[in-house]
Amino acid sequence: MKRYCQTLELVDDPELISKYCEAHAHVWPEIQAGIREVGILDMQIYRRGTRLFMICDTVDDFDWVRDNARLAALPRQAEWEAYVAQFQGCPPDAPSTGKWQLMEQIFQLDTKTSNQ
Repeated sequence: MKRYCQTLELVDDPELISKYCEAHAHVWPEIQAGIREVGILDMQIYRRGTRLFMICDTVDDFDWVRDNARLAALPRQAEWEAYVAQFQGCPPDAPSTGKWQLMEQIFQLDTKTSNQ
C-alpha cells in the first residue's frame, strides 16, 4: 500500500467552509466510485480553520500522475471539481493535482524498535 498526504487552503469565509464540509458529508456516489476505481483504497480529509489535510491510501501500483488523470476523466468528476472549486483558495480551473499539494514525509515512528 502507498500513502499520499496533501494539503489545501480553503477560502477564508465561514459560510463557504461550512458548505464545503456539508458537501463532503454527502459526496456524490459517482465520485466515491471513481476514487475507488483508480486504486484509492481510503481517503480522509481533516480540517483546521482554512487548512485541509488529506490522506490517500492506494494500491501498490498506484501512479500519482497516471491515476489522477484517469480519475479526472471519469463521469461527473469535472462537475465535482468545478463545484468544490468555489470553496478552495486556488484558481477555479486548476486540476485537483494543482489544488492539492503533496506533502513530504519527514518522520515515521520506527515500529521495529521495541519499548523496553
